[in-house]
Amino acid sequence: MKKCLKIVLGMDMPEGFLHSSVQKHARSFEIEGTAQIVQPDKQVRIIACGKKDKVDDFIDTLHKDFAKAKITNFEIEPFLKDRDYRGIFRIIE
Repeated sequence: MKKCLKIVLGMDMPEGFLHSSVQKHARSFEIEGTAQIVQPDKQVRIIACGKKDKVDDFIDTLHKDFAKAKITNFEIEPFLKDRDYRGIFRIIE
């Protein structure tokens, strides 16, 4: 079974966090989707899609990284996949 989530983070994160943590874990859990900084709100939006168990493991791992990086402002909600990510997780800058 497939699952998609939208994660929104506050901008208070270490530089390079998207590449060093989010993208690395997404690849290891075979998650497809995107991560990008949304300028007007200065928030990070992550779309993560994949097998339900792997998406849950990805979220658990991110929670641990968020705690280490002291990121406390984040929201997770279900997301309907609106495009084909072609099996890749991309950082959009």
